Amino acid sequence: MSDLGLMHYLLGIEINQEEDGIFMYIENLLKKFKMYGCKTMATPLITNEKLRKEDGSSKADESVYKSLIGSLLYLTTIRLDIMYAISLLSRFMQNPSQIHCGATKRILRYLQGIIDYGIWYKPTTDSRLFGYTKSDWAGSVDEMKSTSGYAFTIGYGIFSWSSRKQDTVA
Repeated sequence: MSDLGLMHYLLGIEINQEEDGIFMYIENLLKKFKMYGCKTMATPLITNEKLRKEDGSSKADESVYKSLIGSLLYLTTIRLDIMYAISLLSRFMQNPSQIHCGATKRILRYLQGIIDYGIWYKPTTDSRLFGYTKSDWAGSVDEMKSTSGYAFTIGYGIFSWSSRKQDTVA
C-alpha cells in the first residue's frame, strides 16, 4: 500500500479534504452533458407527474439516456435527494421516450441550482441516530406498485439509504 496524498476525485465526483472533514460536490457531470450554466429548477421531478412506459412521444437516443442515468446513479452517493427520481427514470432504460429524456434534463437543471451543495463528513461527538422513510403509494402507473425509500444518519453523515419499487401491489 502506498500513500498517494489527498483524494481529489472519486468516480467523477470532486472531493475536498481538509483537517476538519471531507466535502464532496459536482460540476463535471453538468459539463459532460452540456447543461452547465442552464436554467435551474426547484425540484428534480414535476410534482405528481406519472411517467408511463408507453407515453405516445417519440423515442429518445437510448445510449445517451443510459449514459446519463448511469452517471446520475453514481451521483446518488452524494446527492441523496435525487435517489427517488433516478430510481423512477431508470425503469425506462430499455425504451426511453422524449418525455423520459426531458425528465432527466430536469434533474440536471435541479442540480445546477444546488451545485454548491454537497455532503460534509466531519468528526463529531454527537452521534445520534436518525431515520427517515417515504413511500409514493402506487406511484407506478403501469404496474400499480409503490416505491419506498429510507435514509439513516448518524452524527453529520448519512450511512445507509435506499429507494426501490415494491415487489407486490399494496
